[in-house]
Amino acid sequence: MDDPALGPADRHGSRPHIDARQAAARPTRILGVDPGLNITGYGVLDFTPAGPRLIEAGVIRGRSRGSLTRRLVEIHDGLAEAIAALRPNAMALEQLYSHYSRPKTAILMGHARGVICLAATKADVPVTHYAATQIKRILTGNGRAPKAQMQRAIQRELGLATAPEPADVADALAIALCHYHLAGKSDLTQTTR
Repeated sequence: MDDPALGPADRHGSRPHIDARQAAARPTRILGVDPGLNITGYGVLDFTPAGPRLIEAGVIRGRSRGSLTRRLVEIHDGLAEAIAALRPNAMALEQLYSHYSRPKTAILMGHARGVICLAATKADVPVTHYAATQIKRILTGNGRAPKAQMQRAIQRELGLATAPEPADVADALAIALCHYHLAGKSDLTQTTR
């Protein structure tokens, strides 16, 4: 998302530190992550009794073409930076889906999910995993909703002027919203770090 009010489209650079008083006074913050080797979407939402509020959304790009290990480091470092800067209370992550005709894709995506989980665990952020069909069903009522429908659902849920782009960002925000709806709104709005 290129809107400066939503944060950077690519994750890099330093961000201000949040002190303990600021962290204790803020609402529950959920980081949704749509894993990918080339583009990992992320979205951070605060949840209050008034509803969800978008804090930042964007992508982490694996820039090292041809080098799986370099891309994994870039994904890990980009997500670790986002976690340190945005201080989420929880992370929601899309589960790995594997089609029988493409087992290699599932193996490669498992690498990306592994470094994403590592970044969260090192920052002591609990991770919950959701199936793509479950996320789509929660937000649209259709477990097979196309990407455009998901983008419109996120636009509506968050009151955005335009649908989030790219679709990886919309998916990450959908994952965060799914976690909010399934984990129990009352429990989340009372939890602080």
